[in-house]
Amino acid sequence: MADLFPTLPLTPVAPRPPQAPRLTQGASPAAIAKAAQDFEAMAISQFLQPMFQTLPTNGAFGGGAGEAAWRPMMIDQIAKQIAAHGGLGLAKPIEEAMRRAQGKSGQ
Repeated sequence: MADLFPTLPLTPVAPRPPQAPRLTQGASPAAIAKAAQDFEAMAISQFLQPMFQTLPTNGAFGGGAGEAAWRPMMIDQIAKQIAAHGGLGLAKPIEEAMRRAQGKSGQ
């Protein structure tokens, strides 16, 4: 019976490096605002990762390959929610700089 369900080794998936949002020349104001917010979320995610590394992962529901695979995705989602609800105030100056770079007014 043991041969029917062999145990496969599980290796944690390494988190992929963050990628900055990209815009094309002449992007719409909404696309510029979204790219600035996405950039802020990426920065917040980088700030949160060391904090989550200090959390204990022992216990009945902690640790293992599952946590290693899902934790980076959870951190990204937390960062997106923080950025969507005001964030750290990075998105607005980034958006204004992106608009100036494209020759658009700041509104």
